[in-house]
Amino acid sequence: MCGIAGKFNFGQKPVTEAELKAMTDAIAHRGPDQAGFWTNNNIGFSFRRLAIIELSPAGNQPMSDAEGKIWIVFNGEIYNFQSLRAELEKDGVKFRSKGDTEVIIYAYKKYGVKCLEKLRGMFAFASWDENKKELFAARDRLGKKPFKYYVDKNTFIFASELKAILKCAEVKKEPDREAIANYLSFQYVPHPATGFVGIKKLPPAHYLRVQESGEIVTERYWNLDYREKWELSEKEWTEKIIDKLAEAVRLRMIADVPLGAFLSGGTDSSAIVALMSQFSSAPVKTFSIGFKEATHNELPYARLTAEKFKTDHHEFVVSPEAIKLLPKLIYHYEEPYADSSALPSWHVAEQTKQHVTVALNGDGGDENFAGYLRYNFYQLAHQHPIIAKLFGPLIAKLMLRPKWRQQKALKFLKRLREGAAPAQKYFPLIAYIDNYPNQALTSIEAKFEQALATDSLDQLLWADINSYLPDDLLVKIDIATMAHSLEGRSPLLDHEFMELTAKIPSSLKLKGNTNKYIFKRALKQILPAEILNRPKMGFSVPIDRWFRNGLLGYLKATLLAPKAIARSPLDAGEVNRLINSHASGQNDYANELWTLLTLELWYCQYID
Repeated sequence: MCGIAGKFNFGQKPVTEAELKAMTDAIAHRGPDQAGFWTNNNIGFSFRRLAIIELSPAGNQPMSDAEGKIWIVFNGEIYNFQSLRAELEKDGVKFRSKGDTEVIIYAYKKYGVKCLEKLRGMFAFASWDENKKELFAARDRLGKKPFKYYVDKNTFIFASELKAILKCAEVKKEPDREAIANYLSFQYVPHPATGFVGIKKLPPAHYLRVQESGEIVTERYWNLDYREKWELSEKEWTEKIIDKLAEAVRLRMIADVPLGAFLSGGTDSSAIVALMSQFSSAPVKTFSIGFKEATHNELPYARLTAEKFKTDHHEFVVSPEAIKLLPKLIYHYEEPYADSSALPSWHVAEQTKQHVTVALNGDGGDENFAGYLRYNFYQLAHQHPIIAKLFGPLIAKLMLRPKWRQQKALKFLKRLREGAAPAQKYFPLIAYIDNYPNQALTSIEAKFEQALATDSLDQLLWADINSYLPDDLLVKIDIATMAHSLEGRSPLLDHEFMELTAKIPSSLKLKGNTNKYIFKRALKQILPAEILNRPKMGFSVPIDRWFRNGLLGYLKATLLAPKAIARSPLDAGEVNRLINSHASGQNDYANELWTLLTLELWYCQYID
């Protein structure tokens, strides 16, 4: 797990080690164990290493093949590298290291682009082929590891984080207005945009080739297909789910450093801890975060799981004073980003790093098994439109907490009554500030059109897996962990496991009003009923209360400052209305206000 960066000049202008060093110095937190550089006239790679497997210098990067013709910088973990290594050794390959980086080099030499089909894990890498004079780069199937790049007529620059790219003289810090409009709707910037003009994200499951002429070709190499369904009994499905998830967990426990797990107390993270305990001879180290506000505090459930599996358990409580960290969070998240759960994620990663270097997590359970409450509401409207139209507001009030979810549901019901298309109906359930809906709505409509699915619920899952998951959730965990030189691993996002869950009929995921039905059935054999049957809380932050109490003054001072008003997407009167309406308790505008606050702090940090 590391930080990578590099530069490819299309003319003969040489790339210098000083340029490369400046880039990787900016992302040294991703890899404190080693810094490495390689240049060859107009191409150069740089690297910061967090040693996880193969701790010796033989695992250092940039790394080449024996002939020095293929060079690579790689961030991630390939969990099946040992079996792939054995396959390549049969062809006569003599490896000089024991890790996974060199395996990628020789897999590329043998299979070319198709080497990506062989890799099981999380990765972002760039390689240089001296014979072809070509740069080849790829990002893993789900987008767990970041790959950002800048290109103009003279150069191609890439890195794990924008901070490295912004160190280059060619790159200007100019805000991307369309990307920011999308951010206002989603609280994140959808790929391939980043929030900066001229800088892009390589989409998940894509690779690119860059020629000396400056020609760039980008292609998708994997897609999750929901169209084929297996007709199995519930018992058969539960067995397959547990077997495949156990395999994914076991593979992710391979490390030459201490490892543990994030434990929220929810179904997903509890399942991971339960399976880890089966493969560990020592107590699993678990780490939980909580709040003083009981409505947002999951620590009692986390303790229940920790006691059940006799883990070495650690807890941390977040208070409103944690808001002092916000400028630091804005710096590290670097794109406009307003998922407030980044705050507790940061704290739990910081705490966890004091004890281990690798932490498994439960990310992906909701996307695999339809765990979000918005799916319930959408399916109700899809299957029973008359009931939804007549009794929707009452159902929303009874079913959805807190108030901001009800407000979203009412916007959704309005679209339903207007007879809107599926993507247009779904949009209000996921959007926050919708003053600029056109660009954002178009991106969601594209996801619905591209989905390899015929079922309405499968369409929602595909859309979220190709937008919300990589651009919000996986960004949150990558930045929070790597800022503390900690590696996060997600067994529920193993691509083979996801290919299995895509074949499960949607009626077994959301059955009646029961989310994750078949997953919970599978977990009955390993988790206590108190965990399986508990109400879904989500990894949320009580910013609604914070903004009505101790942080109200800070909010007003920041958002109503003259410079902030001058560049705000909303006028001063509307910002005032949101603040006052929220402070009075009349409405819940916490998410909208957090979105505006983090955007203004991003301008202060990166544009001013």
